[in-house]
Amino acid sequence: QAQLVESGGGLVQAGGSLRLSCAASGLIFSSYAMGWFRQAPGKEREFVAAISRSGRAYYADSVKGRFTISRDNSKNTVYLQMNSLKPEETAVYFCAAVADRTSYVGSDYSTEGVYRRWGQGTQVTVSS
Repeated sequence: QAQLVESGGGLVQAGGSLRLSCAASGLIFSSYAMGWFRQAPGKEREFVAAISRSGRAYYADSVKGRFTISRDNSKNTVYLQMNSLKPEETAVYFCAAVADRTSYVGSDYSTEGVYRRWGQGTQVTVSS
């Protein structure tokens, strides 16, 4: 059974950095597109970043230039490097996976409903 386990969350001051990790098991990781989403208290879950099986990265406009998504297929792990964090980015960050398709375009990777596997999330708190 496929499983995604996030780690690396915590408390950081505004302007600081964190690196989130998501370890996948029970799936052919190299064939999957991976995404990061976040959900702040009282808000809907929103797209943060995604990476296709070929390594192409996609970002929400709000994080471009500050966040970097990457993957290590040898470790079945996807990472999210977050720099210059803001208090409004306090949220639970979720990792998600979907078997990648050649028909997918950029907007597919940012669509929550496309993803079939989800982790439990990791809390990121940015203090002001």
